[in-house]
Amino acid sequence: MTDLADLPPVRAAVHRNPYAYMLSDAELTELLCALGRRRAESVLRNHTAAPGKAPRGPYPRPAMGFVILDPTADTATAPADAVLGALTVGERARRFLPNAAAKAAAHRRLGGNNGLSVHTDPHLLGTGAFRYGHSAEVRGLIVAASSQSPDQDLYEASRLAAELVEEIGARHRAYEWRQGETDWLSATGRSPDIYHEMVAWFPGETEPAAT
Repeated sequence: MTDLADLPPVRAAVHRNPYAYMLSDAELTELLCALGRRRAESVLRNHTAAPGKAPRGPYPRPAMGFVILDPTADTATAPADAVLGALTVGERARRFLPNAAAKAAAHRRLGGNNGLSVHTDPHLLGTGAFRYGHSAEVRGLIVAASSQSPDQDLYEASRLAAELVEEIGARHRAYEWRQGETDWLSATGRSPDIYHEMVAWFPGETEPAAT
């Protein structure tokens, strides 16, 4: 196990928290930091590996940037508002975040990995598109990474996505056991106004919101 003091520094921030019913912004940020430290271990190991030992080749840099999209965001949500959070590994890693953001936004718009379109479907990209991939989608969660080779970026993005999906699932199961039988994932347990607005046109008597 790598000593934490030897790891590249990890920084994380949450932009949009769809899991506020069970995780505060601070708790979600700490979760991203914990997963970021796993990626820091991988980055350090692959960057310092002896020749021929890194499974995907030696990583050219001891730093990476990751952008995570909110899998619960509506399709009409603007790209800048659809970001769940971001994290960096290593010094001066923030400069890679715009690249990762471009990959993530393209993946969300195109419905697939930007790394494919840059080679096979340039007609889908247009002015201002980023010319490199990759990005990963694991069970609806899109994560993009940048700074290494395309395949190395894809590997690190896919690991972060898979681990975040598993961690959110585990915390959700713990929440269910704490809360017991509930209909709504909310602090009040009541149905949100938006769903009443969706059917407000339906004729008949006005009824109180179901609990």
